[in-house]
Amino acid sequence: MRLQQRYANFKVIPSLVAYAKPFLDETSPLAISLRKKALIREVQLMGNNQLVVFAHSVLPRKSLRGAWLGLSRLGNKPLGATLFANPQVTRAPLSYKKLSPHHALYQHASKSLADKPLYLWARRSVFSLNCASIMVTEVFLPPILTA
Repeated sequence: MRLQQRYANFKVIPSLVAYAKPFLDETSPLAISLRKKALIREVQLMGNNQLVVFAHSVLPRKSLRGAWLGLSRLGNKPLGATLFANPQVTRAPLSYKKLSPHHALYQHASKSLADKPLYLWARRSVFSLNCASIMVTEVFLPPILTA
């Protein structure tokens, strides 16, 4: 079930939109050099006024042309709505990871949490359109697991 369907009060709060180097494990699936910067978009997804998901997206410069052009200007609009609205977008299989406190994504995702859990679960996938790819990672925060 999509978050917007699950929560009557759903909103996206951007926390970072900037060009930066992706994490090491993000470069290979996107076929980008370790030295290249990409647009990094991090948002907090709120459901019923609780932080439920932290989303981290990597958008290589070469992918921000053509059909993906507007992705750099989403603001507080959900990326998922754009991705799932276009039937030509393909999605690679999801991969999952248990994040420990020393992992950078755990640290980014848990900044706003008063009580930090022992670990967080994340999933990621690569979306493609016209040979241009982006990566989306979602980190699931404790409130979503108890809702």
